[in-house]
Amino acid sequence: MSKTLHDRTLALAGVLQAVQLVQQVARHGSADEAATAACLDSLFVFSAESTEAVYGGAARLRDGLLALCEQLERGSQQRDLEVTRYAVGVLHLGRKLKNNRQRMEAIREGLLHAERQRLHYGSVHANMMAALADLYLNTISTLGPRILVAGEHGHLANPTNANRVRALLLAGIRSAVLYYQSGGNRLQLLFGRGAVVAEARRLLDDITPGTIGA
Repeated sequence: MSKTLHDRTLALAGVLQAVQLVQQVARHGSADEAATAACLDSLFVFSAESTEAVYGGAARLRDGLLALCEQLERGSQQRDLEVTRYAVGVLHLGRKLKNNRQRMEAIREGLLHAERQRLHYGSVHANMMAALADLYLNTISTLGPRILVAGEHGHLANPTNANRVRALLLAGIRSAVLYYQSGGNRLQLLFGRGAVVAEARRLLDDITPGTIGA
């Protein structure tokens, strides 16, 4: 798999899309189904020639690319500190997971097993969410530190929503691992934000010509 700015930007967009959806579920008890499917589908792409192929095209990450610009652009008035906190936590766990071959293999085996359910139910079915949430609890929650998700108690106390949050966090961590596998690191996030934002805006222009700044 290539290790370009294009690859790293898409992987970061995958992280941002997943954590933004986590926030939506925690606050409102629901989240955009198409964006959710894009994140969860990426979990089941075990071999791809490019980062874009993992997500089935950049257009499926439109929300994540927009969030990436909002979070990283200098002077942005749209920056959400809660989303930032979730993203930092997901990236930290992704880095730890990438270096834990045994845990990575356990997740792969779990996803291969869950793939049978996915073919029957689809990615966003409640049964699928429950299976992915169990995999998250058995592999990621014990890796630590845990990501503390804030929201409305009534939504988070709902088992279906709790499963959806954990499934999306698993997808976000998968994107974080992909970011590091494509050559990303913490210094790039600190000092290379401008290049990432420029690439995200270029991708958005390709998706919706003329709607994003030049």
